[in-house]
Formats: sequence, C-alpha cells, structure tokens
Amino acid sequence: DVELVESGGGPVQAGGSLRLSCAISGFTSEDYSIGWFRQAPGNERERVSCIDNSDGKTWYADSVKGRFAVNSDNSKSAVYLQMSSLKPEDTAAYYCAALLMCTVGNDWIMATPVDGWGQGAQVTVFS
Repeated sequence: DVELVESGGGPVQAGGSLRLSCAISGFTSEDYSIGWFRQAPGNERERVSCIDNSDGKTWYADSVKGRFAVNSDNSKSAVYLQMSSLKPEDTAAYYCAALLMCTVGNDWIMATPVDGWGQGAQVTVFS
C-alpha cells in the first residue's frame, strides 16, 4: 500500500524556518512524483511544490518561490519541504501526496493523489 506521513509542523515566528518531512512507504520516490499541498481554514487546497520522479525537476507556487525548497532522499524514503522566511499567510495544514506526474507537457497541474491524503502537518506562523 502507498502510504505517506507528514511531520515537522508546528508554530514558528514570522521570518523563521521549518522543515517538513514526508515519510513514504510502499513505494519509492522513483515510482511517483511527490507533491506538497496546503489548505488553510476556509480555503481550497492549493499546490505548493512538486518534485518529478522522472528527472528530479521541481515546481513551486509563485507565493513560495525562493523561500521553499523540496528535495528527496531515496535512502531514507523521504521527501522534504524546507520552508524559510515564513509568513503568517503560510499558515495552513500541509500535505504530501504521491502523484503520477507533476506536469502535463510543460504545465504544472493540480494532480490527483494516487492514494488519497494523509493527516497533514499543521504549520502556524505568528507575527
């Protein structure tokens, strides 16, 4: 079974950093692309980042570009989202998901997870 578990969330002061971890089992990061998403109360879930399993190419939402970085560690069966210069508007529940692809052609898509959503990791940025 495909399973992903997020961890590393918590409260952080604006301007600070956090690293979220996505522990994967039942597959490797070479099998599926891994996307990071977030959802704030009252808002729809949105894309944050994606790392393509075929070539390691990464994608970022404009709102986090230059502040967030995604990388995978196949030896640890984990994918990480390093978040820096955090802002209160980054407050949300963050989810990782296994995806068949990050893109269609050159377009980053809002792909459907292969096996649903995990419990997420809450990130709260206070000013």
